[in-house]
Amino acid sequence: MNRPLISIVTVNYKQPEVTLELLRSLNAISYPNLEVILVNNGQKDSILTDHNEWGFEVKEINSEENVGFAGANNLGIDAADGDYLFFLNNDTELSEGVIESVLSCFDSPQIGAVSPILRYFDLPERIQFAGYTKINSWTGRNSLIQSPSDNLSIDSPYFHGAAVMIPRWVINKIGPMPEDYFLYYEELDWSQRVVDAGLKIKVCHKVSVLHKESISTGKNSPLKLYYQTRNRVHFMKRNAKSFIPFLVFFCGVSIPKNLISFSIKRSWAHFRVYLLACKHALVSGRKGWVDAQFLH
Repeated sequence: MNRPLISIVTVNYKQPEVTLELLRSLNAISYPNLEVILVNNGQKDSILTDHNEWGFEVKEINSEENVGFAGANNLGIDAADGDYLFFLNNDTELSEGVIESVLSCFDSPQIGAVSPILRYFDLPERIQFAGYTKINSWTGRNSLIQSPSDNLSIDSPYFHGAAVMIPRWVINKIGPMPEDYFLYYEELDWSQRVVDAGLKIKVCHKVSVLHKESISTGKNSPLKLYYQTRNRVHFMKRNAKSFIPFLVFFCGVSIPKNLISFSIKRSWAHFRVYLLACKHALVSGRKGWVDAQFLH
């Protein structure tokens, strides 16, 4: 039986050993028709010492400029030849049968994307992601579903960017990953494009992928705070049916609450970065990399 070509697309940003651990996990699975697109973001040199080490083709792309998570994935899309593209964070690891199980969830032409369950690498008995609730039109927030169902798959309004398989024809239909977010929320916006195209998003509850959460940016880093804050507003501007309720909540509740919290904790770096993110989101509309001085 002919198996479709699967293109694994992963982005390495200054975490070569973590990325190599992902490749080693892929080397241990038996899916017979696989290629890996490795994008080294903000790096000009290869991280691979021996291309013969891998049981699959590796296409390595080096981008000296840091083009963000979406920009790097889009470089991978352009280089991929697969019928399905499986986007994996470099801090994930796969086990036997994951690819086959995720593929089996594409049992209808209406399925536009499928994510597996994500489990914490250090605590694999705990589920990080088994689906999402829809984003609230007032708060601009949603919740993770963190318990499995008895069903083989469930519908979700959004997929998880750490592990999602999308057919090539769907990407041709909805376009590349939106690059104006740079980091965070781009997969939610891309999910929205899938739904707006009349397609469904599924979470496969038959299998899981292990995820080493937030290795690249830090769990509560100022960098993460900046982009999550700025992009939350940007996402709502673009996708909310009415932006006004969210704007009232954000300015009247979120901003005062967070500034008071950072002040009490004396987290002045987070205080400064949060103000900057609000300014860029609400006033200047600035996109791109935040000045390094505000990340410390």
